[in-house]
Amino acid sequence: MRAVFVDANSTLGDLAEHLHKPADPSVTVNRQPDVKPADLPTVLGDAEIAWVDHTYLPTDVAKQCKGLKHVVFLGTGARSYMNVEELAGLGIEVHLIKGYGDTAVAECAFALMWASAKGFACMDRGMRAGNWLRMDGVQLTGKTVGLVGYGGIAAEMARLCLGAGMKVLAWNRSKKDAPDGVTFVELDQLLKLSHVVSVHLLLNDETRGFLSAERIAKMRPGAILVNTARGAVVDEAAMIAALKSGQIGHAGLDVFDIEPLPKDHPLTKLDNVTLSAHSAFRTPEASENLIEAALNHTRRIAQ
Repeated sequence: MRAVFVDANSTLGDLAEHLHKPADPSVTVNRQPDVKPADLPTVLGDAEIAWVDHTYLPTDVAKQCKGLKHVVFLGTGARSYMNVEELAGLGIEVHLIKGYGDTAVAECAFALMWASAKGFACMDRGMRAGNWLRMDGVQLTGKTVGLVGYGGIAAEMARLCLGAGMKVLAWNRSKKDAPDGVTFVELDQLLKLSHVVSVHLLLNDETRGFLSAERIAKMRPGAILVNTARGAVVDEAAMIAALKSGQIGHAGLDVFDIEPLPKDHPLTKLDNVTLSAHSAFRTPEASENLIEAALNHTRRIAQ
């Protein structure tokens, strides 16, 4: 059984080759990360397993990949790149990798929260343009952060926020026991009380557009919104309108509806937005965890 890493950047490609063991199934590393979907049948050949990092896999293209039986998606957001149910109908199973970057993503969310509270990005842009731009920041110690969704990343975010002297509220779609220092509440109460709302939901049919205009209107006026989950979990048009009106005081965003973010996208024109390029998970530690997990999936499949 053979696997192909269809879209490896240099870092992940090096790790795949370094961590691969002689007894492992064959893994071919394609070091051309900008693969177009139409190229996938050629890139994969007769391989049964595709490792996919960021390439779209339309169902009609998957039908042309004659040997394909498994997709190992390098992360949890496969639904942003492929229709999992349609692939299952073709006999192709999609495997996700969870937990590999919980600490890395939580640290990014934490950093975006602080950068948003202090206005660093806006001041940086102003000073680079020759303006001595001074802003009043938000003191976060003693403030309340609300975690929408409570998995591994949110648990790490809670740990960091508690260490910074914040109060932590959480809401989850399914019932969970509250760890020390975290209070689970109803969603409306979380939105009303939180000075910072941090989104930690997986993207699926139930969560697409979850933070809607109606729910944004229930947020504490002027609150900070942080999203390191998936762009489509938030109604982007409603978020932009709320940023313009001041209902959302600032947004710290690592994920977007369209990636890469287009040059003239409305979010790039708002001063009360801090942007990062879907890079929350990009640390050496998380990358190694990710590739080792992909190899473990491949080893298990090949048994």
